[in-house]
Amino acid sequence: MIGRLLIALVVLVALAVGWFLIALNWNYSTGDRAGWVQKFSNKGWLCKTWEGEMAMVSLPGSTPEKFFFTVREEAVAREIEKVMGRRVSLHYEEKVGLPTSCFGETRHFVTRVQTELDMPTMGTPPSAATPAPPLPAPAASQ
Repeated sequence: MIGRLLIALVVLVALAVGWFLIALNWNYSTGDRAGWVQKFSNKGWLCKTWEGEMAMVSLPGSTPEKFFFTVREEAVAREIEKVMGRRVSLHYEEKVGLPTSCFGETRHFVTRVQTELDMPTMGTPPSAATPAPPLPAPAASQ
């Protein structure tokens, strides 16, 4: 009786460990998002993770979309702290099925950060403006 209970317990622990390994090593999706990191903090009571929020603006004057993300690597967190307030591109891996929030509050885990060229926030910069075509001459009346 105790032998069967012990075997069942070992099987359950092995299944749980297997699930954790698969969930941590398999990506549902990967990609890049560009914008401005506006919040970034180290959070958690027991399991500390870096949690961030990035504002992504598709068109000047439009409402920004927010991208919430988690960073698990200290080196990546330090890079993000250095570029706060600048336009960046974040490479992320989306993990599905992590059983607790101890791994992070979001499904998007940032693995790399790259500084991008700033884009204008209002209109076109003067150096890129093209001259307007000339107006047609008024027609002569008879």
